[in-house]
Parts: sequence; structure tokens; C-alpha cells
Amino acid sequence: MASYSIKDLEKLSGIKAHTLRIWEKRHGLLEPKRTDTNIRSYDDDQLKKILTVSILNEQGLKISKIASMSRQELEDNVRDISSHSRSTKYYVEQLIMSMVDLDEGKFQNIIHEVSMKMGFEDLVTQVLYAFLDQIGVLWLTGNIMPSQEHFVSNLIRQKISVAIDNLPQVTDPRAESMVLFLPEKELHEIGLLLYYYLAKKSGYKVIYLGQCVPAADLIQTLDDISPDYLVSSITTPQFKDGGVRFFTECSEHPAVKKIIVSGPGIGSKVTAISKVLSFKKADEFKQILLGLPKSV
Repeated sequence: MASYSIKDLEKLSGIKAHTLRIWEKRHGLLEPKRTDTNIRSYDDDQLKKILTVSILNEQGLKISKIASMSRQELEDNVRDISSHSRSTKYYVEQLIMSMVDLDEGKFQNIIHEVSMKMGFEDLVTQVLYAFLDQIGVLWLTGNIMPSQEHFVSNLIRQKISVAIDNLPQVTDPRAESMVLFLPEKELHEIGLLLYYYLAKKSGYKVIYLGQCVPAADLIQTLDDISPDYLVSSITTPQFKDGGVRFFTECSEHPAVKKIIVSGPGIGSKVTAISKVLSFKKADEFKQILLGLPKSV
């Protein structure tokens, strides 16, 4: 059973900790455990409840009315929200709840609904990317089990892999090339698969190396195929220098025009390297792709 601080609930629900405390005191919405020093902690059931409350409150229901509902009434009201009023936040919170419960059926239904309603690209850039950000919060706070992460990672990987395979092959010899990779010790490749989909759809020839690529192997690959662009993501703070030496060496390769990077493990000195472009959201990556000079 996970244990969340009130700050964790704030990050995951978007509701300020101060507001959560007021709701807890006035309406009894949450029932935290308390340490000997009176520090609150919350379990998975409390997280799911506050995510449900967040969805209903966003739709205009007053907190006093929400507080009077039973758990079944809360769930029924969430199900009754009309499809046109469902926001990205709604879908992300539903995905979090299905992950906590390891509920594959619910997870698949949400993915299908969003894909049918918004299209697969918006599913990737607006919903799945935001969902992965929230998984990052859970990972950093120690509130996600490996089984939960593997559960959602495998489901998302299946969806993206099928979508990538369904895209037409890039056969134009003049197409710009991109090498996508994660450095050694980097295992979280779902974000990189999202970039693979977006890059291939934008007409780039993608060479996907995947996770845990040794630095020497990457440099050899650059020598062998001379790609135009490198794309990577750093989640863990593994580089003592923020990755400066690693990305500087990559940037010095004569074939490489730009290095496009994302992730909380990227140091500020890396973004100062002249060839480096950094981004935080999938939509930003799409804009970078649109802005890159093309030879075709």
C-alpha cells in the first residue's frame, strides 16, 4: 500500500494542499493517517477518492454536494459525465486510477475512447504524455510499484508499437535521419517511443536504438550512419556534470546538426550547448520537428 503526503496529492490532483486541508477539515473528504508529529499520510484509496472529487469539482459540482455523496454515488457521477465534457485531466486521472488497481480492462477502454474521440496523435501528445509525467511524480515519491509501472508500460508500448508499424515507411533517400536512444542506466523508454511515432509521422527516417545504449556504441553508430539528428531523454540524475561531457562529445560529431533532449535529468549546462534543443512536452517536440530544416 502506497503512502502519499499531502504535497503528493497536490501534484497528482492539481488541487492545492491548502484547499485539501480545508476540505478535509470542513467536509471530512479525506481521512489521513497521522504520525506522532501530526504529519498526514494518505493511501491508494484516498488518492483515488481525491482524483474522483477533482473530476467532479472541475465539472462545476460544489464541494459541499460532493462531500455528501457515498463512494458509489461518486463513481456513478463520474461515469455520468458526458463525453463532450471530458478533459485531458479527466482521462489522465482515470488512467492513474486504473493503474493503481491494475485494471487492464478500464485502462484499455480509456485508451480506446480517447483514440476514437481525439485521434491517436492527440492521445499521444495530450493524454499519454501527461500521464507519463504523473507516473514520474509517483516514481520520484516512491509511490509506484514496479508491477504497476510494468503493467502500464507494456500496455502503452503495445499501442504505440502497433501505431508505428501502421505508419508508411519513409523511403525517400533525401529524408533527414534521426537516431533515438537512451544512455546507459536509462530504462524508461515509453517517452522515446512516443517521439519515435511523432518523428516517423513527420517524415523522418528513424533509427531506434532503445534503452541503455553505451556511449562508445552510440559514437560508433554516429560514425557508421552519420545521422542528422539525435533524440534522447534523461529521467534519472545519473550524470554528475548534468550530461555536459556526454552531449558535448555527441555534438562535436560533424554529421549531427541538432541534439533534441527532454527529461528532468538534463542539466542546465547541457541546454547551453549550441547544438542542443530541449523540450518538456510532446507538443513542444512536434514544434521542434516542424521547425527543423529539411532537405526534402
